[in-house]
Amino acid sequence: MKIKVYNLDGQASAEMEVSKTVFGVKIRNEVVHEVFVSQMANQRQPWAHSKGKGEISGGGKKPWAQKGTGRARHGSIRSPLWKGGGVVFGPLNIRNYDKKINKKTRQKALRMCLSDLVANANLVVVENFSFSEPKTKLFSQLLNKLPLKRKNCLIVTEGKDEAVMRMTKNLPKTEVARAQDLSVRQVLSHPAVLASASAIKKIEEILTAKKD
Repeated sequence: MKIKVYNLDGQASAEMEVSKTVFGVKIRNEVVHEVFVSQMANQRQPWAHSKGKGEISGGGKKPWAQKGTGRARHGSIRSPLWKGGGVVFGPLNIRNYDKKINKKTRQKALRMCLSDLVANANLVVVENFSFSEPKTKLFSQLLNKLPLKRKNCLIVTEGKDEAVMRMTKNLPKTEVARAQDLSVRQVLSHPAVLASASAIKKIEEILTAKKD
């Protein structure tokens, strides 16, 4: 299958042959959902933490005598029944949210996401990102010239590209990712993807590589 390749003037300059096994696979929502949920969970950090009865300071002395006061018996002001006491079954910062997902399933879901982008014309490929100078204005002009349906886009480069990162730093709703780091979460978080031709080849190389 072929997709259009655009130059930095926003004009279609050529066509690029891409693999159907990467950009033309059948989409199964349950597989993509499983991988997306696992990647979101793996990013989650257990910040919330509540103190139990044993972690609250004070409360060493019995509040009042067991009998004779007419009040209910209490052994410690650290009890969850008291204001400022411990919390019962509260969130703890030792919780682990990680979800394991195998590599084959992860790559399969990524192929499905890329195929969906191609099917809906939300994947735009440019020859390269070799601008005359690393100016945000130049990259913004390119985005306006290209047939991107959304300005919220993911920019994919073959490797770490300091110039592109610098140019897009102040552009709202844009994210830069290396081809080898591309994930389902990143693709689904942006309705459109802008990639260089070399990045597309790198993605194909990674997703079609056979394990020895």
